Amino acid sequence: MTKQWSERELMGVSGAYWAGCALQAGVRLDLFSALDKGERQEEELARELNCDRRALSMLITALCAQDMLERREGKVCAPPEITRYLSRSSPDYVGFIIRHHGEIMKNWVNLPEVVRFGRKCSGAGTVFTQDEDARRDFLMGMFNVARLQAERVAGVLDLSGKESLLDIGGGPGTYACYFCLKNPRLKADVFDLPTTGPFALEIVDRMGLKDRVGFRPGNFNVDPLPGLYDVAWVSQVIHGESEEGAAALIRKAGGILNPGGLLCVQEFTLSDDLSGPAHAALFALNMLVQTPGGRTYTASEICAMLSGAGAKRVRGLSVDLPMDCRVFVGEM
Repeated sequence: MTKQWSERELMGVSGAYWAGCALQAGVRLDLFSALDKGERQEEELARELNCDRRALSMLITALCAQDMLERREGKVCAPPEITRYLSRSSPDYVGFIIRHHGEIMKNWVNLPEVVRFGRKCSGAGTVFTQDEDARRDFLMGMFNVARLQAERVAGVLDLSGKESLLDIGGGPGTYACYFCLKNPRLKADVFDLPTTGPFALEIVDRMGLKDRVGFRPGNFNVDPLPGLYDVAWVSQVIHGESEEGAAALIRKAGGILNPGGLLCVQEFTLSDDLSGPAHAALFALNMLVQTPGGRTYTASEICAMLSGAGAKRVRGLSVDLPMDCRVFVGEM
């Protein structure tokens, strides 16, 4: 450990959630969408958003202090880069993942008890939630996150000569779409829970790929995977599974590949000595409080799962991705 900690820094880490909560509140109240129309008086904003005037003013002050909003001559305005990402009318809106972060905070509050007893608290979790708003926040939040890196991955993963791909647990189908955009001969199916279908088809339609990307409903832990494919893509899925469940899913994915097919796994990845990196380590705790057995895995563990599924020439791709993501590929 090389960092020298001070009392102030430790207290800063402990209270860092304050800033996140202020941002999440602004997004949930659609404050940034309202300011996309131009600068506004606080009284006007309070009426439009159905908020208490005094409380909204305090939230605005907190967001101004973080350079997310500005006050000018008694009016409130938002910088263009803020409304670009936080206004619902923007095609670059990332508010879904921010809303999702707020939704799962109640699970993090229970972290000490989960660590003590080794199991998550009761609840369906975001994947199987019956709350329509929470489901949309989760699935479209996955689109917000995946869009940051899908084009980059599609540019590095060589799918030349491949004609069919199954995106297993693909959520809104972001990667399936970007792979097809990059590879004109490729067609893809997204395999996920039936409740995911409308969101995936919405993204497919938005990206103009209705004739090349389909949706196949099912639960990959229970149902057989459909058909045979040239590529199996398993992205940000195995972290929700136990070691046994993750290995079983990768074997299942390998079983639907044509000879010479590619078995691909993308994940937040821990170093083999478990020293980090930070996001992957913290995401493991996110899985601890939300799933019965999920966690993040090391590169060696993921490569071993691919080899255990029968893949040869297993390797990690050289691609710079955010949030400690890595892509691993093996050939069947």
